[in-house]
This record gives sequence, structure tokens and C-alpha cells, in this order.
Amino acid sequence: MNLDELKELVRGGETERVELKRSTGQRTAAGKTVCAMLNGLGGFVIFGVTDRGEIAGQTVAARTLEDVANELRKIEPPAFPEIETIQIQGEKAAVVLTVTGGGGPYTFDGRPYVRRGSTTVLMPTEEYNHRLMERLHATQRWENQPAPDGVTVDDLDAEQIQMTLENAIRLGRVDPATRRDIESILRGLELIHDGRLLNAAVALFGSSNRLKPLYPQLEIRLARFRGRDRLADFADNRQYWGHAFSLLRRAESFLMDHVPIAGRVIPGKMVREDQPLYPPRATREAIANAICHRDYAIPGGAVAVAMYDDHLEITNPGRFHFGITPEKLARPHESKPWNPIIANVFYRAGIIERWGSGTLNIIDWCNENGNPPPTWQEQAGSVYVTFRPAVLPDETQVAGELGPKSVPSLSQVCPKSVPSDLLIPLLQIATTPAPIEFLMKVAGQTNRTRFRNAILRPLLDAGLIEMTIPDKPRSSKQKYRLTERGRRVLKEHEGGTADEHG
Repeated sequence: MNLDELKELVRGGETERVELKRSTGQRTAAGKTVCAMLNGLGGFVIFGVTDRGEIAGQTVAARTLEDVANELRKIEPPAFPEIETIQIQGEKAAVVLTVTGGGGPYTFDGRPYVRRGSTTVLMPTEEYNHRLMERLHATQRWENQPAPDGVTVDDLDAEQIQMTLENAIRLGRVDPATRRDIESILRGLELIHDGRLLNAAVALFGSSNRLKPLYPQLEIRLARFRGRDRLADFADNRQYWGHAFSLLRRAESFLMDHVPIAGRVIPGKMVREDQPLYPPRATREAIANAICHRDYAIPGGAVAVAMYDDHLEITNPGRFHFGITPEKLARPHESKPWNPIIANVFYRAGIIERWGSGTLNIIDWCNENGNPPPTWQEQAGSVYVTFRPAVLPDETQVAGELGPKSVPSLSQVCPKSVPSDLLIPLLQIATTPAPIEFLMKVAGQTNRTRFRNAILRPLLDAGLIEMTIPDKPRSSKQKYRLTERGRRVLKEHEGGTADEHG
């Protein structure tokens, strides 16, 4: 770095990636900042800058740089930021530490730090533990640990193992094997290490009932609720224990039992076109992803599939890792499965795809079927993917739980907390984007919080209205408008056509 580059850095002031110190006498505080930058995006710590942003420099001797280096030795695991001096004038010089971020987590004097804007603060314990777990993940994780003593190949589903190999060969994802005994197949799938079965082998193929006490987490929970949340009664409630392939089949069978299929005759064609309420390829991929990415170290955890009147929810115990966010899942992203051995076997068997394409395929399949894009979120130690129903053509006949299509009563479409005599007036005012004040006036409400909780939120959850600025729910410019479903309800119960909305 030269003097002009240093001036450019200092001119911008302190940021998440730039920290200014008057002298190396502040090297302890600087060490904490270096630790925080190592845990973040990296950056620069500059000694020799006054509080007014003037590059005054300081006298730099060999002992000066040695003292700074000794302070940085308090960082664990060891890190070695570049230390350089830049002459200012006369015997004065600035000292610049260049920090490369990533990896970690790092601690300084036994404590972890992060940057929050231009401030260095202690890293929350939960965040530190999560980062530490990710760091150890490459070598120490549940799936690559040996199965308990006494667990043998005889406890596995031999037929499923052979079927997995045949599918992998057919898809060209495994070379044709000369030896096809069970142990050889498992070695080829990296499920045996040092002569011991791995936990991943049991998760993928374990079938013996005597494994249940050792692996209670190999479960899936399936439920159909008569309502829009878990407070409603069950229409169906199932729970199964078994290996990953059997659990996936159980979930698919459950959805076949409960997902309505819409059908209509295409004008001018003597064919019937069927459209499921939720696309089976998308839901299958989401369930397979949940099985691959879930945290198996949680003994009481289980993948869950819950179907409600207005949405379908697939849950797996665990959280997002390696910087993955819901936003990244909606665009091309690198695939970093939490259980790479399990995911690799599912890939070879043709259950999932690699290279982060799974979530993009889910979105595409939803679009093809007329469903809104699904949403992903992390909440209370679990990851949720939520599907909304497909928009069905007016002339559609629906088979399954919903019965033949007919005009539903207002009590069927109106959320319980919303008086049915208010529904149509509220939908009418939302035919053009309306601020919350307009909706409150129609409802005769003056308490904004009560209106949000009792009327606005239920209408949003029911998919009858939507925000014009969904990314900023509390925006002062926020307005609410009809969804396609809301327009159909209004048309059916008003006897006319809802106005177009913006």
C-alpha cells in the first residue's frame, strides 16, 4: 500500500472494514478488531490517524512492530495479518494491518468478536457455537461417525441397497460394479470406514426394529389439519420410523392421499388436463432436501410434512449453514449439504440433483403448475419451506378432499376472526391498492394493532390480499391489494368482475 492509497482509505472514515487508531498504544483494542474482521469480511486497522482523521503517523521502531505482533498472538486459531509501515514525513510512519476475512471462528484472548458497522462487539455465544460447529464439520459430524457397536450389515435393507446401485448405474452416476455384494456396494458409496458402518449407512438403509432405540430421529411426521394452523383438529396424523428412502416414499404416498387433483376438458380437444394443488415433483424434491440437510444429531428431531387448508409446510430440524439464506436459495448458489455423504447417495440414486439446482427446480415446477413461489425460513431451530396452492381455472373440477368445484360460502373463505359481513367490503376497497387507514375505516376500527392482528393478518394469511411492498411490511407507503384468489372470491360473491389492481 502506498501513501495515496492510505489517504483514500482514511478519507472514507471508519467502516465495517476500516478501523483507525491514534497509535500502537491502542494495540489491545486493535487486536479485538482484527479478530472481528477475521470473523467477517476482513479489512484494515490503521495506526497513526488522529481523531480528526489526520494521518499524523508515529515513531515506529523494531520494538513497536514486535509489540503489535505479540498482541496478535492472542488470536486463536493463529492468524497472521500483514503488517506494513508507510512513511508519512520525517521519522513518522503509519502502521497498517491488512486482515483477510473468512474461516474461523476466531477469538482474541479467549473471546470472539464481530464487527457491527464501525464498532467491534462480542460475538453472541449462539453464533460462536454455530460457527465452531461449521468449522469442525468437514471432519467431525454425525453422519461420518461409526455406528454403535453391534450394528451390522444385517440391520440394513439389502434390497434397497441393491436398488440404489442399479439406479446409480442406469443414470451413469456409478460405474458398473464387478462386485455386488452388500459390503462392496456400501464401501463404494463411502458408507464403511475402517471396517465400520457409518451412521450415514443406517440413516440411508437401516431397517431393523432393534435400531429404533439407537436412532429415534429416523422418523417422519405427516399430518393433514382441518384448518389453517396447528390449533386445528387432525384430519389425518401419521408417524413412521425407517430409513431415508422409505420415509421419502411414505411422504409421497401421504401427499397422494391428500393433495386434490383438478381436472378440466380443454376446449377443442377431447382430452382432460389434470393439475394438482401442489406439484409433486416440487414437494418430492423439498422432502428429499429436508432428509439430506436435516440435523441428525438432534435425537428427538424429525422431518415433518403438514398440510393445511391454505398451504403445505415441510420442516426439518436444523438451520441454514455456510452463509446460505432464503434469498440465496431463489437464485443460483453453491451446494453445501450438511450431510454430504447422505446427499451423495441420494444424488447417485437419482433422488436429488447437485450444484444447488434443487431449490431452483422447485421454483420452476411451482411456476409451471400455477403455484406461487415457495418460501424458505429458519425459525426456532428448524428450516421451513412453505407451498401455496395453485391458482385453478374457473371451469376446473376438483377431485379429492375438496370435492367438485362449487362457489364456496363466505364462511368457508373468510378467516374466523373476520366478520363475514365485512369480507366483501374489504375486498372491494382493495381492488385498487389501499392504505391501512382506508381498510380500517371500512371495518369501523380505530385501533391499528387490533386491526392488524384480527383482520389484516388473517386476510394476508388466507391469500385474499397482499402487500404492495412485501419486503418492507412497515413502510409508510405500504398499501394492500387483492390477490388472484381474492379477485375470484369477490367475483363469485359480488356477481360481477373485480376491477384490475396495480
